[in-house]
Amino acid sequence: MRVISWNLLRLTGATVEDVAKLVHRERPDLLLMQEATRQMESLPGMVGGHLQRVPLPGRIHGLAAWSPHQLPPTHTLELPVSRMPGRLPPRLALVLRLGDITFANVHLSHGQLLNRRQLLRIAQTLDGPAAVIGDYNAVGPVVLKGFKDVGPRTPTHISGNVVPVRLDRCLARGLRGINPRRLDRGPSDHHPIAVELRAA
Repeated sequence: MRVISWNLLRLTGATVEDVAKLVHRERPDLLLMQEATRQMESLPGMVGGHLQRVPLPGRIHGLAAWSPHQLPPTHTLELPVSRMPGRLPPRLALVLRLGDITFANVHLSHGQLLNRRQLLRIAQTLDGPAAVIGDYNAVGPVVLKGFKDVGPRTPTHISGNVVPVRLDRCLARGLRGINPRRLDRGPSDHHPIAVELRAA
């Protein structure tokens, strides 16, 4: 199964036309998007297929999944939040099962302890072969028991337009990652990542 994940950069980044071009060029079985606005709901009218989008609480953007195949019902998983003053906004994971694989599409918090707690919460809820894909906002190594890093190992974002970092990742359990690639960035501030997932 060919999977792509892309943080679109909400209002100023990739448009629905840019996403449609990516779909035509790469032909994914599943495209997971972060910072997807209402505009992305017109994607099936341009490329066919099916889309589900869930806004983040109090935000104009959220998480979305597109596939040329019928998508099963998705559900959202509320993730741990910070109790500190000036806390970061709440985050969700968009969870869906396609074939024999359960996917969690994520846009995790910037707090480095918090985003690890969020990953642990997600892993505890997923059964069987699973992949957690998206914008982790995690700097440095990410370890999740039972999961392997099967995505591309190259930087996907330039922090402050100075420091290259790998924020976009794919951790998988019970799956092999084949031909992981970082794709052209386009108008977003993140490169899409692509990987083919097969049963281990």
